Amino acid sequence: MNNPFTRGRAAALAFALGAAVLATPATGATDVTDIGALDQAALAALPAFQAANKQLNDYGANLQKQYIGRARKASQSDQQKLGNEFQGKMAEKQRQLFGPLFQKAQVAIASVASSKNLSVVVDKRIVVVGGQDITSNVKDLLTSVGDPVPPVSTPPPSKVGYVDQSAIDQTPKVKTVTDQFVKFKADQDKAAADKLKGAKTEADRETILKDYRKTLDDKQSQTLKPMVETTRAAISDVAKAKGLILVIDKGNIVFGGTDITKDVTEKLK
Repeated sequence: MNNPFTRGRAAALAFALGAAVLATPATGATDVTDIGALDQAALAALPAFQAANKQLNDYGANLQKQYIGRARKASQSDQQKLGNEFQGKMAEKQRQLFGPLFQKAQVAIASVASSKNLSVVVDKRIVVVGGQDITSNVKDLLTSVGDPVPPVSTPPPSKVGYVDQSAIDQTPKVKTVTDQFVKFKADQDKAAADKLKGAKTEADRETILKDYRKTLDDKQSQTLKPMVETTRAAISDVAKAKGLILVIDKGNIVFGGTDITKDVTEKLK
């Protein structure tokens, strides 16, 4: 059966999701030719990345067996330590295997971007129309003999900006609001769960859930929505001041772009 509080959990993340859909300053129709797009999934499917992924999975499977054996005889506190130790070793192995591959890929991307005079390369998943797809060019460099050569010049100033959503989420104003909502939601979860235990009919259950969802929606509108609007306004103001045509989340930037995270967080203080 579906968890009755699934929608509530989604609501707790509403701020992060809402603020990630960033507003752009009003601009006229612009023929943007210096924006590239890259299918990162296509790079991940290359033999070198697939081989590294298999090595990581094999390493993780063997390591997990060792830790499961140790955890059976460990206390609860020691199990937590073992879990952290396991995660640390997995992260280190991942850095060892993928670090050189990512570095090589970044050089290839920068080289192709430079040759095509691109100021920014974004993840192809967010592109609906436009942009220059450089996936095949990057793949050719990564699969050719020898390592790609870094470009001599740095990318030109970009009209595409980006923000680090995680940094914005940690600003005092934003964090205070989201923490308050998370606590409020946890209290509502418990109250609704207690009511559901005493529900005698399906109609009673539906009424309880309906009231629970409305309470969360109302609280979200009162607390999270104003903060989302404030964040959007701050991003829009910074973007206009810098003459940016678009602002996206840092996770969708592959190369180049203008980082406005610090400017936005300053405005939110």
